[in-house]
Amino acid sequence: PRLPSRAPALTVHPMQKDVVEVSVKGVMPTANGCAVFLGNDDKTFVIYVDHSVGNAIQMTINGVKKDRPLTHDLIGHILLGLGAKLDYILINDVNEGTFFARILLRMENELGKKIIEIDARPSDSTVLALQQKRPIFTSRKVFDTVEDMSEILERVLQQQAQENAGESSLEEDDEEDDDLDPEETDEIDDDEDDDKKKE
Repeated sequence: PRLPSRAPALTVHPMQKDVVEVSVKGVMPTANGCAVFLGNDDKTFVIYVDHSVGNAIQMTINGVKKDRPLTHDLIGHILLGLGAKLDYILINDVNEGTFFARILLRMENELGKKIIEIDARPSDSTVLALQQKRPIFTSRKVFDTVEDMSEILERVLQQQAQENAGESSLEEDDEEDDDLDPEETDEIDDDEDDDKKKE
């Protein structure tokens, strides 16, 4: 069964040429949430998410253990209990800066096999894919449409590495912003305020 969706359905096999596999390359706090960098060696793009989902993505990447299951942990436990396995997620559309995604689930029991396709936010889908170590794909149309943010990501990561190195050798007397330097923050926040490439 398929749930009603605002996004157009796009059921594909991951090996088809009209999809591109991507991974999470960075998660950066912004004024209004988090910027999640997704991409591959050719291109990186940004999806803006709220703080809670951004933190969930970062915690999953870092392998942080939780005392109690959070929302996405609970969803994973429910899927496991129902015998459903996440096959992969697909970011299949972007419309005026809003991204759409599909979650592909497989269920197999004594009654047979079933594939379930669910409309979902790319942010939630990404957390589930990371938790269950499943691939993340984007349609070729989306990948070709989005702006390449590779250079910005590289500068931000370099800045963070410098800050982390400084923090490991010196104790800061004043609280500092560990996330982005002012120039990079302004650049990313400007995109976010302009409602570009969000979800």
